[in-house]
Amino acid sequence: MKPTERVTAPVLGLRANAAQFTLLVAVNALVGGMLGQERTVLPLLATDVFGLDSYTAALTYILAFGLAKAFTNYLAGTWSERYGRKPVLVAGWLVAVPVPMLLIWAPDWWIVVGANVLLGISQGLTWSTTVIMKIDLVGPSRRGLAMGLNESAGYLALAVTALITGEIAANAGLRPEPFLVGIAYAALGLGLSTLAVRETRGHADHEASTQAQTGDQPSDLTDRQVFTQTSFREPALSSASQAGLVNNLNDGLAWGLFPVLFISAGLSLGPTGLLVALYPAVWGLGQLASGALSDRWGRKHLITAGMLVQAAALAAIAATDTLTAWALASIALGAGTAMVYPTLLASIGDVAHPSWRARAVGVYRLWRDLGFAVGALLTGVLADAFGIREAIWAIAGLTAGSGLLVAVRMYETHPRQGRQ
Repeated sequence: MKPTERVTAPVLGLRANAAQFTLLVAVNALVGGMLGQERTVLPLLATDVFGLDSYTAALTYILAFGLAKAFTNYLAGTWSERYGRKPVLVAGWLVAVPVPMLLIWAPDWWIVVGANVLLGISQGLTWSTTVIMKIDLVGPSRRGLAMGLNESAGYLALAVTALITGEIAANAGLRPEPFLVGIAYAALGLGLSTLAVRETRGHADHEASTQAQTGDQPSDLTDRQVFTQTSFREPALSSASQAGLVNNLNDGLAWGLFPVLFISAGLSLGPTGLLVALYPAVWGLGQLASGALSDRWGRKHLITAGMLVQAAALAAIAATDTLTAWALASIALGAGTAMVYPTLLASIGDVAHPSWRARAVGVYRLWRDLGFAVGALLTGVLADAFGIREAIWAIAGLTAGSGLLVAVRMYETHPRQGRQ
């Protein structure tokens, strides 16, 4: 570099990085769509094509997905600090490419389970990295809005894809046509991530260089220390981690058992697909508001209220048996989840120092997505032993307890002076 040349520091902020931020929102929509291709079709594939009559056995694909995604989330945070964000994002899309083809071809249920291991790895790498990259770009003041936009894009795409694939399955069968949508998503996601997305690690490094180190959150933590702080020791981080786990436990329950419950009650595939799509659609749309509101109102009370709303909605689903009642409860479940989902991520960004924030996001998402695995195993065992409705009642009680734990243990991570 010549003596007269100056290095321009990265600029933080949503407006300053609008083009890349919008591109990452689109990429995350494709990530959500890859998951949405399974939501309506796969539970029915388990029972109608492969003849699985045990809820625990049928939910093995969610267990495999949850475990793979959870541990890959942790690695995504560490690798994105070591190698950069973009290589991890591209690697995640490469892993996604064979998934829809395996679901089309699978002659045995264990091939479907294996495809979901790949899907979990892909989701862990791609979704975690888009979260980290958006936090890098926007800086501290608009974190809730950024996470709301990110999660909204992913879950709206999930809902729309679940609805589309349900309609395709109703008219053309469970395979192969519904999964052709996933092939298109994977090709587009890989192309955009490779050719258009830019590296954002420099933004995090710049923020770290300008942020004073505090005694509460030092900048030089080891991987083990980051894991311990985020999982157990730091009150806000650990409260967010347990709430995230229970939240995705609910999603695992909804993914695996709701279609079976609705079909067993006499609904056809069309209304079932609508109900399955309604919950993530409200979840996705609601995050457009809840993320921004958490920047104004703070994080803690929104998280507490959201967990309690989810508990009430699950209880309503267990207690009712009509399309209208289930639709209203699904809307409430989506609203409660929307209140929680981006707010938890924003609280992690509030507390973690920029130098280890990506690793903290990875640890949080490890615990959060273990909820898929815990939910698949726990609800499957409960449903086999006592019935689907009884399993839903049990998870409703667990969700209420998680919300009360946040109310007691978590402190406000985005204080009033920061919001102003």
